[in-house]
Amino acid sequence: MPELPEVETVRRTLEPVIVGKTIERCEIYYQRLLPQAGASQFCGQVRNRTIREIVRRGKYLIIDLNGELELIVHLRMTGQLIYKPTQDLPLQKHVSARFWFRDNGELRFVDQRKFGTMYLTQKGDYQGIHGLFTLGPEPLADGFTWHVLAEKLKSMRAIKTILLDQTKIAGLGNIYADEALYRAGVHPLKPGSCLGGTEVKKLHQSIVAVLKEAIASHGTTIKDYRTGSGDTGNFQNKLRVYRRTGKPCGNCQTLIERIKVGGRSTHFCPNCQRWDPECMD
Repeated sequence: MPELPEVETVRRTLEPVIVGKTIERCEIYYQRLLPQAGASQFCGQVRNRTIREIVRRGKYLIIDLNGELELIVHLRMTGQLIYKPTQDLPLQKHVSARFWFRDNGELRFVDQRKFGTMYLTQKGDYQGIHGLFTLGPEPLADGFTWHVLAEKLKSMRAIKTILLDQTKIAGLGNIYADEALYRAGVHPLKPGSCLGGTEVKKLHQSIVAVLKEAIASHGTTIKDYRTGSGDTGNFQNKLRVYRRTGKPCGNCQTLIERIKVGGRSTHFCPNCQRWDPECMD
C-alpha cells in the first residue's frame, strides 16, 4: 500500500500539472470506487469544477475544487493517480476512472486490486470518511515532537502495531515502520510503554528522517506504486531491512529476520534491535 512518502510524491508530481485545470467530464468504470455516490451523480457534481489545490492528510489525497467541494482519494493497495498530457491515449488495463480536462490532458485512476476509493464532500466535512476523520498527527508536521510520540506510545501493544495505527500517527505503513524501528535500534515486538526517553527520541528522529529521505527519492516501488507522472520511485534501492530477509545487516552483518507482528510481515536485525522480554511494565 502506498504510504506517506508515496502519496506525498503523487501530490507533488500532480500539483504543477493539474492545479488550475477545469474538469470537463468524467467517467467511472468501476462503481465500487465510489462508496457514497452513484457514477452519474458523482460525475455531474465534479463536471466544470476547477482544481484549486491538492493537499495530503496521512495516506489520503484531498483535491480542493471550486464551489467548496473536495475530492478525497485513497489509493489503498495498488491505486495509481496518473496525469496524461494528451487525451484519449490507449486505455491501459485496470482503469477505474478518468477525468478529462477542458484544455487537454486527463487524470486517470488505475487500480489493479480495485480497493481504492473516491469521495466527494463539502470542504472539511470528513465525518463520513472514518479513516480520514480519525487520523492521528502528521509525523512531518512541526507539532509532531518526541513528546507527542511518547504520549502515543503509552500502550502495552507491540511498538510496530502502534506505529501502524493510523489514529496514533498518520501515514506510516509497513515499509517505513520497519525502517524507522531499525534505525532507532528498537525491536518491533517491544511494548510501546517500555521505551525509555532516549529510545523515543531516537525513534522520533528515525521516523522523520526516513520519511523525508523516501520523499526525496520519490517513494518506494516494490511492484505497483507509480508517481503522478507514471514513474517509479527509487527508495527501494535504499531499504535497510524491509524485504531483506536472509541478507546481512549493513551494520553488523547479522542476517535480517522476518516475523509476524499484528498479522503483518515485519523485518528486523536480531542483533541491532534487541529486546529484553522481561520489560513488561
